[in-house]
Amino acid sequence: MRSCFISLLAGLLLPALAHAHSIQLASPLPAVQVSEQGELQLQSGQTRYQGWDSQQLPGKVRVIQHIAGRSHAKELNAPLIEAIKAAKLPHDRYQTTTIVNLDDALFGTGGFVVSSVEKSKAEFPWSSFVLDEQGVVRKAWDLQEESSAIVVLDKDGKVRFVKDGALSPEEIATVMTLLHSQL
Repeated sequence: MRSCFISLLAGLLLPALAHAHSIQLASPLPAVQVSEQGELQLQSGQTRYQGWDSQQLPGKVRVIQHIAGRSHAKELNAPLIEAIKAAKLPHDRYQTTTIVNLDDALFGTGGFVVSSVEKSKAEFPWSSFVLDEQGVVRKAWDLQEESSAIVVLDKDGKVRFVKDGALSPEEIATVMTLLHSQL
């Protein structure tokens, strides 16, 4: 009976534990470049894209939000994004970088996702938005599909917090405390 319970428990837990990201605390993010699409830039009201490289992240305290190009993935960590907006963190020392995995969008919705990101950039021009058409960031960082990951970087580009999936209210409070302490 006991071995059946252990087998059942292992069967339930192993799938959840089998997927672990490759991001390490107190280290820089694994290097990755997005050359197709890339970082959205606004110039004189026009949008354009340029290549993005994770090596350019040091210099500011950052929250990196990596999300699948699906509305439910965006909603997973929306409470954290709302807390960040409400905190009115100084743009000269803090930046949110949102990386949208277009390779993980529902078929036929890519145009809507791009339009939504462009509207967000117009509303929050100090934030960084990256469109990853091939899903290279998710693959390089070994993140879950159809999800949202949050990474906090200090000004030196070292990881101070990471979670792949929805943050709990306690984790949101931890992230906000961490951001304030890093600024």
